[in-house]
Amino acid sequence: MAPSFVFPPNLQALENESDDGLLFVQNPIEISSLRSSELEEFVKSVAFDLSDKELFCVEEQDVFDRVYSLIKVFSNLTPSCKLNLVESLRSNLSVLLPNVDSLSRVSQDHVDDVPILDRVASHRNAFKIYTFFLLNIVLIQESNIGVNNNSKTTMSSRKKQPVHTWSWEPQRARILNLIANSLEINLPLLFGSSDPDENYLSFIVKNVFSMFENAVLLKDSETKDALCRIIGTCATKYHYMAQSCASVLHLMHKHDFVVTHMADAVAGAEKKYADGSLASSLIREIGRTNPKDYVKDTVGAENIGRFLVELADRLPKLISTNIGLLVPHFGGESYKIRNALASVLGKLVMKGFRDVEGEVSSKSIRLRTKQAMLEILLERCRDVSAYTRSRVLQVWGELCEEHAVSIGLWNEVAAVAAGRLEDKSAIVRKSALNLLIMMLQHNPFGPQLRIASFEATLEQYKKKLNELQPNPASESVLDGLTPDGDTCNGDGEVDSGNEEEVGKVTKRQQDSLTDSCLPHMEEGNVQNDSSVPDVGNLEQTRALVASLEAGLRFSKCVSATMPTLIQLMASSSATDVENTILLLMRCKQFQVDGSEACLRKMLPLVFSQDKSTYEAVENAFVTIYISKNSMEAAKNLLNLAIDSNIGDLAALEFIVGALVSKGDISTSMISALWDFFCFNVSGTTAEQSRGALSVLCMAAKSSHGILVSHLQDIIDIGFGRWAKVEPLLARTACIALQRLSEADRKKLLSSNGTRIFGILESLITSFWLPDSIWYAAADKAIGAIYAIHPTPETLASDLVKKSLSSVFDCGGGDELQKDIDDGCSSVLLTVQVTKLSRYLFIASHVAMNQLTYIESCVRRIQKQKAKKDKTDAESLHVPNDAVKENGINAELGLAASEDAILDSLSERAEKEIISGGSAEKNLIGHCAPFLSKLCRNFNLMQKYPELQASGMLALCRFMIIDANFCEANLQLLFTVVENAPSETVRSNCTIVLGDLAVRFPNLLEPWTENMYARLRDSSVSVRKNAVLVLSHLILNDMMKVKGYINEMTMRLEDEDERISNLAKLFFHELSKKGSNPIYNLLPDILGKLCNQNLKRESFCNIMQFLIGSIKKDKQMEALVEKLCNRFSGVTDVRQWEYVSYCLSQLAFTEKGMKKLMESFKTYEHALSEDSVMDYFKNIINKSKKFAKPELKSCIEEFEEKLNKFHMERKEQEVTARNALVHQQKVGSLESLMVHGSTAEECEEADTVEDGGEVIDPSLQGVTQSLNDVSKSKPLKVEEYSDVSSEVLESEQGENEIQSAKVHQRGASKSRVKKTDMKDQKRDTSMSTRRNLKAGVRVVIIRSPNIGRKEAGENRYNRFFILLFWE
Repeated sequence: MAPSFVFPPNLQALENESDDGLLFVQNPIEISSLRSSELEEFVKSVAFDLSDKELFCVEEQDVFDRVYSLIKVFSNLTPSCKLNLVESLRSNLSVLLPNVDSLSRVSQDHVDDVPILDRVASHRNAFKIYTFFLLNIVLIQESNIGVNNNSKTTMSSRKKQPVHTWSWEPQRARILNLIANSLEINLPLLFGSSDPDENYLSFIVKNVFSMFENAVLLKDSETKDALCRIIGTCATKYHYMAQSCASVLHLMHKHDFVVTHMADAVAGAEKKYADGSLASSLIREIGRTNPKDYVKDTVGAENIGRFLVELADRLPKLISTNIGLLVPHFGGESYKIRNALASVLGKLVMKGFRDVEGEVSSKSIRLRTKQAMLEILLERCRDVSAYTRSRVLQVWGELCEEHAVSIGLWNEVAAVAAGRLEDKSAIVRKSALNLLIMMLQHNPFGPQLRIASFEATLEQYKKKLNELQPNPASESVLDGLTPDGDTCNGDGEVDSGNEEEVGKVTKRQQDSLTDSCLPHMEEGNVQNDSSVPDVGNLEQTRALVASLEAGLRFSKCVSATMPTLIQLMASSSATDVENTILLLMRCKQFQVDGSEACLRKMLPLVFSQDKSTYEAVENAFVTIYISKNSMEAAKNLLNLAIDSNIGDLAALEFIVGALVSKGDISTSMISALWDFFCFNVSGTTAEQSRGALSVLCMAAKSSHGILVSHLQDIIDIGFGRWAKVEPLLARTACIALQRLSEADRKKLLSSNGTRIFGILESLITSFWLPDSIWYAAADKAIGAIYAIHPTPETLASDLVKKSLSSVFDCGGGDELQKDIDDGCSSVLLTVQVTKLSRYLFIASHVAMNQLTYIESCVRRIQKQKAKKDKTDAESLHVPNDAVKENGINAELGLAASEDAILDSLSERAEKEIISGGSAEKNLIGHCAPFLSKLCRNFNLMQKYPELQASGMLALCRFMIIDANFCEANLQLLFTVVENAPSETVRSNCTIVLGDLAVRFPNLLEPWTENMYARLRDSSVSVRKNAVLVLSHLILNDMMKVKGYINEMTMRLEDEDERISNLAKLFFHELSKKGSNPIYNLLPDILGKLCNQNLKRESFCNIMQFLIGSIKKDKQMEALVEKLCNRFSGVTDVRQWEYVSYCLSQLAFTEKGMKKLMESFKTYEHALSEDSVMDYFKNIINKSKKFAKPELKSCIEEFEEKLNKFHMERKEQEVTARNALVHQQKVGSLESLMVHGSTAEECEEADTVEDGGEVIDPSLQGVTQSLNDVSKSKPLKVEEYSDVSSEVLESEQGENEIQSAKVHQRGASKSRVKKTDMKDQKRDTSMSTRRNLKAGVRVVIIRSPNIGRKEAGENRYNRFFILLFWE
């Protein structure tokens, strides 16, 4: 019988001689010394022996030694040798395995047969040897592959190795599958016990787990499955549990790629053996782990969390029974574990409670467990970690998608999601938005969520319910539902049967009500009770009413989020904007109230510079408004144009132009718009016609050919009878004329030129349009004239003259000017305010368009000149001499003479608009002085606000055109912008100030402070416009950031939220310019804000925002020094607090902390204040978090220094305060002495001692006055002046106050008790007496009834000291 084989620690250990009679290698063969041919023969002989002899031949010493020798150098063998050896060993083991089963049958027949025991031992030996050799082959080959891979990466220049003639991966899978199969045979027979010996299992498990560390090996599915089977079998079937659990946890803490495979192994073992002990043991070990360990090991925490989630997905029932072991980890600090546990609960709720089999009691327990899990998930929505809150909301989304949330719990989840929309973390807001999208998509209440529809339907079914129940209960029908929608039986246990009934009724409601009742509710036609569909008996009706109430609450909840969604669309986070748009699209699909209006708010986002935001808006726009049939899409667009404001119209124009360029707006859609404009669609209103033309004008900006086909329709309809029905139609038609291309304009002039200009002139000068529309229409009509007329100035002059004659009913401007110069007011007295306002508007608007026209002519000439020069240069070959001559002319400036002439002509033309180039002024020039005088008549302007608005607008336009006129009227403009009672006038003037600052910056520069003053206006619109104007000027470098920027910072805390947001946007953009100007402005802003009457909270918010915009460490470090220097020379405690608060908001680096320590002398005097000290403590606490050990010790020393100095300064302050009080008392004492000198005649008065009182008849008046004082303000002994506190002292335990040794007249010395004074007090008393004049007389008046303390305390008497001169 061969010696027994025991698994050695490694392959080489087999060569060690064994004293225990174990099998070991006795004669190893040097394979390396063999030639290749000899090696081939040697391998063949070994393979022949293994196949020819018995299966147990491997335990023969000779065969054993030879096989060992080959395996030892297996990596150096040729592929054919490897293949022969592996196939021989693998085939022998595969044949051996069924022999073990046959051996078990033989052993049952021959129980006491000794040869059978020997055969079992031989089988066991061979089994172990084959297993050992095969596993070592796998290990050697895998390590060799790893080395080869490394050598390929480091030595790629070497010659490539020859390709192997065999494929290792299939061989590896066969070997490992064979070993996995070997664990399935009757191993207890081989090893003589229920479990194999420790040595065998330890060897198998150790090497299999080592293979799990090879990520490449696990990519082969067959290999991975075999390894998982081995682990599951060893741990579950053979109870190798503790070691397996430890190895699994160790691997998961170390490698993230093993998590899924380990979950597969655990789940496979449970499925195969119906034994979840391995999973339970792992969960138990994870639950026992200290939660603090996961804080340190973040990678391990993440891997363990993933493992739990994978396990819950595969074994939900098993995990649900052990979830109690994991719930305590919700209280741990590791958010990754909490995230995983939330996911686990979600998996369990989805998969762990699907079956409804079993007894009622167990079913009730499981439902209660489910309810507890859902409550935990609701609670975790408010977790301290944003990552956990986000993950929990994602879990709720998955539950909604799987329909695992009951109706009763639906509204609680919706309320939580709505609340999380305002979370400070972007990832939480994103998850909340996605959750609401999922809840809408999978809501159980129907495809329409209009509140009115639900209310009407609910009211009908409540009536139906009242009819069905004879005695209607007082409680609500919702009382029959538990919070999660499950009803309770009589024992209080949860019963989900009614939930199914509710679901069926709700489904029936969706099928019947949504399609039949709701459309009628939509139209407001409430049906009678008889038309309500019958849903069944009383209980079913009650359940339906409950579901309708829940649906109504859900609809209201989603509708209430609309204001928050509008705010989120203005978020700086692109994910917020994108997901908000997706949610609003879903809300519109389900017809949620307010969603349509909210979607309009997304239109301005097309101007966003963020590409993803623009794409989200464009996709949403196409989906909602365009992706339908042409007629419906055209109707959507024209309705948008009708209902949009100016800003939305600009956004709509931008996106329509982009879609036309892309082809998303098709020609059929354009045709449908023309049908609406031309009233070809029945039921079209004039307003819809105007909307269609507006959209067509937008589209014409990208494709000019759109309008040319319907020019006649635009003239006939836009300026015909429909314009009187819809006045804005004429304005829109004027815009259409401006959008015509150059060729189309020529075509229009040739066919309808005279007619169209007559129509435009009539539109401007006639009065058939209302005032509210006329100004907008006249604006566009004058613009159309300047756009299409070949000589617009001629027609414009006629317009001005006609308007003037209609106002003053006079021949022209000469007569008007003459009347004004002569001081005749008869003309003005008969003027109509409306006509005058229109005239001023026409004159100023013509002047502005004339200026624009001149500039366009100059640009056209310059463009033609550049084109001509380029053509000449290309067509003619310029000789070198000519090039040289042109270069000389350019240097002398002769080449620029044409440009100079053009500029001169342009400048003259601009001046002639207002001032005129000759002594004879033009018509608008005559209007300018009249307008200036008119606007200076403040009484008249206040009487007619409309005239002031029109007059100031005209004045501002004239100022923009002419510099001289601007300079002459700047004082008037700023007076009006400050004092005008009309909010509209002040807003308009504020906007004009921005235009003037761009056109004439030198003129406006001295008025910078007045421009900033507009930020303090009482009107919200004026402040808003001021913020916009100043932001535009500063950010575009048209105005320098002056010392008044603190006015803009005040707007950060404006009461109007929009102004506050605009100011924040300004400073955010300002911080991006250059090296962040805010850094240089901050100290000056701080100094000025300290002197403002600001609330402390507002100051802190402003400075926190500004400091937060400074990101560079160097700037932060420099600010430390600058802020510390501001402590110098400042005695105001409030400023100390503000500066120290700013310091506490800085992000301190190591250098910053050192600068703070070095600047100690600058702020040491401020450390006596507790509030200042608190801010410095905050700085120290924050700095300790990032500090290195060396710096941390310095910070701790600095902290001790601060605390010590703080206490010293506090003591000094108390001493100084006491000294000041003492000085004040001495002053009051001297005043008493002076007052007492008037009573010298009383110096000989008799004194009588009675109960400690001194009575002096001559002092009754003084005593009475002092008693009155004492009653009004009781005095304590400690509060006496220095004389009283030093000269007088009471003995302990006595109630009387004894006087000191002083010379008195008229008082008996025997009546005065002596006091033992301390030396220091005696010295002080002597010095005090020296300071007092010798003639001072001290009279002590004792009052026994004033100011006594309660019993048990030291009792003392109040007394008064009368000091007077002898």
